[in-house]
Amino acid sequence: MPAQPLPSLQGHATGEVSPGPNHVAIIMDGNGRWAKARSLPRGAGHKRGADAVRRVVTASVGLGVSYLTLFGFSSENWQRPPAEVRDLMGLLRYYLEREVAELSREGVRFRVIGDRARLPAETVALIEAAESSTAHNTRLQLTIALSYGSRQEMVAAAKSLAKDCAEGRLAPDAIDETMFAKRLFTDGIPDPDLLIRTSGEQRISNFLLWQLAYTELVFTETLWPDFGQDDLAAAIETFRNRDRRYGAVTT
Repeated sequence: MPAQPLPSLQGHATGEVSPGPNHVAIIMDGNGRWAKARSLPRGAGHKRGADAVRRVVTASVGLGVSYLTLFGFSSENWQRPPAEVRDLMGLLRYYLEREVAELSREGVRFRVIGDRARLPAETVALIEAAESSTAHNTRLQLTIALSYGSRQEMVAAAKSLAKDCAEGRLAPDAIDETMFAKRLFTDGIPDPDLLIRTSGEQRISNFLLWQLAYTELVFTETLWPDFGQDDLAAAIETFRNRDRRYGAVTT
């Protein structure tokens, strides 16, 4: 997946490239609507969505993004029709079997966050193999959130800390934000600088609730299967023209 030339993204004040974003997170939305608009089955939308993942990974490398996190399948998505869930799991297995070697050649590290206990055993085995084979790569870390829900993630972190306190390994007063963050699935990954949601929806949908505390949000009408490098570049330009104050007052 060679990186394609991208338009220069300049800061609005100095005309020079502004820093970041280091970490981009994306809620990939609109596969079903893309398919419906073309009188196609939803599975066709998911397949085209997988093509968009390839484009965005390539574009992220070209733009110098270091971390890319994609919301692939939520804990709530298990409530979808069984046939659609099977299609999604099959598409995931296909991606893991066919794409991971190319990701590794491009220096991409692959990681999955979420509740693996609900995933099929063969899928978990492929995930573990992909994570192991790409662990040494440093050009881009691609994280896919699968069977993931942020509220569930935070409850699990709280239970882990409570267990350590109850068993005498940890004093409650020692718990702080840093310690809590280390119990989350995203331990070792910096918080996102930019969150993009496609398809015009303007919700967080139980995605990275703790991690998005100071993240810049960009919502686009583009459906995920149509999302590409120009859309990513436009979102990053929007990010670079914002004044991030983190609660402080600037003059």
